[in-house]
Amino acid sequence: MFAEIFIMFYAGHLAADYPGQTDHQAKHKADKTLTGWIANATHAGTHVAVCGVLLVLGALVLDDVALQPLPAALALAWIGATHSFIDRRWPVRWWMENTGQSEFMKHGGAQHVDQAAHVIALLVAALFLAAV
Repeated sequence: MFAEIFIMFYAGHLAADYPGQTDHQAKHKADKTLTGWIANATHAGTHVAVCGVLLVLGALVLDDVALQPLPAALALAWIGATHSFIDRRWPVRWWMENTGQSEFMKHGGAQHVDQAAHVIALLVAALFLAAV
């Protein structure tokens, strides 16, 4: 069940992060303004919605995926919260500045660290659902 859930979450992440993200969200989601918080929340909400739809579809059509409502809701809340946190951009910047990756950051590495953090959060959500 873990692999199926992880793949659904990863596909949902890709759909929400690329075709599902508006230019406005991408530009403002890290701003320290009301507009920034709204852009960030709506973008994270897109992740929750897309991953939720895929999770329900997976539970309906795949024999190996059996879900309980509360754990599924908790996993989706985790996805939304972690996505929002990571997309404020300062956590990725802090990580790179404090782990010896300053040069990598100067050459576009923040996007890669950002995506790695998102995938790790998805992995945790999938492990949680597979374990309960």
